[in-house]
Amino acid sequence: MADIVNLRQHRKQKARTEKERAAEQNRALHGRSKAEKERDRLATEQAVRFIDGHRRESPKDKTPPGEGDK
Repeated sequence: MADIVNLRQHRKQKARTEKERAAEQNRALHGRSKAEKERDRLATEQAVRFIDGHRRESPKDKTPPGEGDK
């Protein structure tokens, strides 16, 4: 014969398990130390500077030589 299961308790346990799983995912995504956050921020800034430094200027942005001094 099967065990009697209280559906209310089962439903609450399932909700607790789901919340714990979501919390674990959030800890993995957002639970970083200050040093890790700073390292990632610096790496992003360095990548942006690298890309901006190697960006080509379009011909319409350039002024002919000698005309920018007037």
